[in-house]
Amino acid sequence: MSTAPDVATHVPLAEPAHPAVGAATTLMADYRPGARFLGTPTRTLVGHGVHSEVPHDERPLGERVADTLARAKAQGHHAPVMGAIAFDHTAPAALAIPDRVRTAPPLAADPLIALPADAPEDVDWQLRQVPAPEEYGAGVAAAVERMWRGEFSKVVLARTLELTAPEPLDLPAMLQRLARRDPNGYTFALPTAPGRTLIGASPELLVSRHGTRVVANPLAGSTPRSDDLAEDVRRAAALLESAKDLHEHAVVVDAVHQALAPYCAELVVPAGPTLIRTATMWHLSTTVTGTLASPATSALDLGLALHPTPAVCGTPTPLAREVIRETEPFDRGFFTGMIGWGDASGDGEWVVTIRCAEAEERSLRLYAGAGVVAASEPEAETRETAAKFRTFLAAVGARL
Repeated sequence: MSTAPDVATHVPLAEPAHPAVGAATTLMADYRPGARFLGTPTRTLVGHGVHSEVPHDERPLGERVADTLARAKAQGHHAPVMGAIAFDHTAPAALAIPDRVRTAPPLAADPLIALPADAPEDVDWQLRQVPAPEEYGAGVAAAVERMWRGEFSKVVLARTLELTAPEPLDLPAMLQRLARRDPNGYTFALPTAPGRTLIGASPELLVSRHGTRVVANPLAGSTPRSDDLAEDVRRAAALLESAKDLHEHAVVVDAVHQALAPYCAELVVPAGPTLIRTATMWHLSTTVTGTLASPATSALDLGLALHPTPAVCGTPTPLAREVIRETEPFDRGFFTGMIGWGDASGDGEWVVTIRCAEAEERSLRLYAGAGVVAASEPEAETRETAAKFRTFLAAVGARL
C-alpha cells in the first residue's frame, strides 16, 4: 500500500512541512504507464486520470491552456496542467489536467534516492541509427559549409536510435534508473498518445515562475564525461576555455535575455557560464534570474516566448528550422519541445525535452542533437550525440 502523500485538489502542489524519508521515492515507485510523472529540483508530481484535456484549435496555445485551467478552477478543481509540447508548438500538444495529483518533495532531497536501481535485464535489443553516422556527419558538413557562406550562424542537428525489444518495455524500471542516475535533473514519463509515453531525464530548465520570481537555465556547449577522474577534470576545464563552446553559449544566453526582458522588471544575467554535470556530460550553464513585471504573465507564456532557443534550434530561428526540416529524416515530435506543469495562478516549471525517448509497447526511439557552428567538425558532433544517447542507453542496458 502506498505511503506517498495524496494531495487534496484544492492544494495540489503543497509541500509537507516535515517530509517523510522515502516520500519521493515511494511516489516514483508507484508510477505506472498512463500516469503523468514529473520529478524536478523543487518537487515530485504524479497525475492520475484526466479531468480535462487542453484542446487543439486555432487559438494560441497559451490561451487554450489558460482557458482550460480557468474552467477547471470554476468547477472547484485546482490541479495543474501537466504534459508535453512539441518542438513545433503549433502541432497538437499532449497537455491535460489530471483528476488527482500526488506530490512529494524533490527526489534529490530523499535520502533513499541514493539506493541503486535494479540493473537492466539482459535484452536482445535490435538497434537502428537514423540517420546513419556517416549521413549525419554529411549533414553537419553541409551546414558548416553554408555557415561559412554567411547564410546562418548556428543550427542544432539531431539523430535518433530506434530500439526494438522482444518483450514489452518495463517503463517503471526505466524511470527508476533514469532518476537515480541523475536525481538533480528533470525526470519525466508522460503519455503523449494511447499506448505511447515520452520518458527521459533532461538537465535543462527552460523557465520557471514562482510568484514574481523567474528563473531560466540555458545550457549550450558540452563535452562527454570520462570514467577516468583526471581526464574528466581535464575535459571540464577545456570546456570552460573553449572559444567555440563559449561563443555558442553566449548566443543562447543573449537570446534568453532578449526574450525574457519584455516580461521582467529586473533581470540578472551572469557575466560568464559555470559548469554543470550529468552522469554522461559536462555542460556550460548560466542561471538567469528575474522579477516578473506583471502577474498576468504565466510560466507557460514565458516558455512559449523563449521556445525554441538557439540551444535546440539555431540562429536565426526561421532559417535554422528550415535547415532542420531539410536535413533531419524524421519528425522531432516532442523532442526539443517542452515538458512541465503550470497552475491557474501562473506558476510552473517548463523543461527542454532532451535526453528522452518515445516508448511504445516494445519499441523506443531515442533522440540526441548537437549544436553546429562554423567551427564544428562532423566527427566531433557525431561523437557528442553518441555520448548524449548514453543517458538513456544506460537505463535500458543497451550499447551503441
